[in-house]
Amino acid sequence: MATEAGGAVAAVAPRVARPAVPPGLLLVLPLLLYLLVLYALPVAGMMLRSVAEPHWTLANYAALLHDRIYALVLWITLRISLVVTIVVLLLGYPVAYMLARLPPARSNLLMILVLLPFWSSILVRSYAWMVLLGRNGIINQLLLASGMTSEPIRLLNTTFAVYVAMVHVLLPFMILPLYAALRGIDPALLRAAASLGARPSAVFRRIVLPLSLPGISAGCLLVFILALGFYITPALVGSPRDLMMAILIQQQIDLFNWPLGSALGVVLLAAALGTFAVFTRVLRVEQTFGRARA
Repeated sequence: MATEAGGAVAAVAPRVARPAVPPGLLLVLPLLLYLLVLYALPVAGMMLRSVAEPHWTLANYAALLHDRIYALVLWITLRISLVVTIVVLLLGYPVAYMLARLPPARSNLLMILVLLPFWSSILVRSYAWMVLLGRNGIINQLLLASGMTSEPIRLLNTTFAVYVAMVHVLLPFMILPLYAALRGIDPALLRAAASLGARPSAVFRRIVLPLSLPGISAGCLLVFILALGFYITPALVGSPRDLMMAILIQQQIDLFNWPLGSALGVVLLAAALGTFAVFTRVLRVEQTFGRARA
């Protein structure tokens, strides 16, 4: 009897209708619309223009294959981006490690200095390097005053200037993910290793470095992809020998050669996606992040 009564009540009770759309989707819907309208559609238009103007053809991509200048510019772009990423990693890791080991109050204070470059535009910072590295700039004046040189050295409009300026701009993008990864390492692990007789070099090699791989992977990926699309800094402080892909695209747009410029943009986008694929497969970024979260 009790079972039959319970079944009758369940039959009479109204069923609660499940929402047709997940609540999480409603929260991210504005972001999805934003990316669709302001990113996906322009990229799709660029891809279409590279093969549809003046008519349906692959001549623009064929020109990229037959003219060696485009392959040379792509190689210069990849080389500069790779060197900048390595230098930024070598400079940013010690800074992030020091910030992670300091007490929170001092660490937060020093983090302001790391974030300080974000408060000024890349254009202003590039002009600042032009002043510093110029023939009559501060660095040459110091070299002349110290007697290290008898005449000004050409520092501006060189590959060295491109490296220095790009490293300065991209250094915070490496320090932040490294700091997050290093800050998440449990200090008890380091103390336990030291109590068992491990030397500081062994502690770093066996514990700190493996656990900081998520930050290294994320920082290198972010810096390299950002460096691929750099335009202002190499255009101001570099020379024609440092012609990067973004500058070449801008030159084609100025010449109203939109189809070829779009093809170059597609190549640059493919290079960025290829870089992400390499980091995902070879360095196993996703698995690394998964182990860090676990």
